[in-house]
Amino acid sequence: MESPRTRRRHRSRPSRRRPPAHTALVALAIVGMTAGGTVYVKARAHSGSGHVSSAALPSAASSAPAGEEESVQPVTEPTVDRDALLSTALAAVTVPSGAQVSAAVLDLDSGERAVHGDAAFDTASIVKVDILAALLLQAQDAARRLTAAERAYATKMIENSDNDSASALWRSIGGADGLDAANERFGLTDTTGGDGPLWGLTRTTAADQLTLLQQVFGDDSELSEASREYLQGLMESIEADQNWGVSAVADGSGWALKNGWLARSTTGLWVVNSVGRVTVDGTGYLVAVLSQGTASQARGIELVEAAARAALSAFTGQSASASAGSSVAPVSSASPAG
Repeated sequence: MESPRTRRRHRSRPSRRRPPAHTALVALAIVGMTAGGTVYVKARAHSGSGHVSSAALPSAASSAPAGEEESVQPVTEPTVDRDALLSTALAAVTVPSGAQVSAAVLDLDSGERAVHGDAAFDTASIVKVDILAALLLQAQDAARRLTAAERAYATKMIENSDNDSASALWRSIGGADGLDAANERFGLTDTTGGDGPLWGLTRTTAADQLTLLQQVFGDDSELSEASREYLQGLMESIEADQNWGVSAVADGSGWALKNGWLARSTTGLWVVNSVGRVTVDGTGYLVAVLSQGTASQARGIELVEAAARAALSAFTGQSASASAGSSVAPVSSASPAG
């Protein structure tokens, strides 16, 4: 005769059966998002209908009851078309008849970039950043420091936009050949050094200037950290009368820049350019704005600053008129080139 204990041992336990695959209800909960726009969702299996209702989606903070299986699956959201936003923003800028403007922006936090316009422009004095970058790269290759004379020239060339100093360093790097060789390593594809001593007639695009700024302000660069910090420091110390251009959109003193201006002798029309780094609402941006064909330097500055504000609005979401900063009329406005 079996004892009650024996009977209990022989008593069968109810089986645990999984619901058929075709009756599983999957609920999705957003659990995270990457900087690149990929949203991760948590899938939970429930018995019941195979239909998924949007009303059944739990909040991101909910957790699965014990015993339920969970998985995390990526769902990619559409990316923002920054190029389109930039083009739309710049379409609202008043461009004088016969003039042209091009702009490029890089968000240093997200890595997003946008470019409007692929036309080539004369650089005027923004090429001085490129000249110094080439000199620093050559010095690195030779495992040497800049000489005292080179440093003196570099300071005057960037901070004061001194043309004689630029000419001296242009010769030091080997003119257009030296500049073009450095730019090939920097990743510039549409920039060509000016003929002979005419460094100001180097031709470039906004996209290439953005690439050059990445070499100066980014970590993934042919330039060493010491070289980058040296060049950045000079661009942060521009003379007060040259505080205009892309700095007009910066918060306070959160900028580093180089401007260029040149009246073409053949037409009397102006080339006015501005490139640099600005800080807006705590975020750093690299900005390049190129223009040509304005009747005066002052009108060129107005165009460049309006374009810079519009370009940043494509990233910040602010209206172009709401951008911070104001320009200082350049004392050197009577100068034919700078």
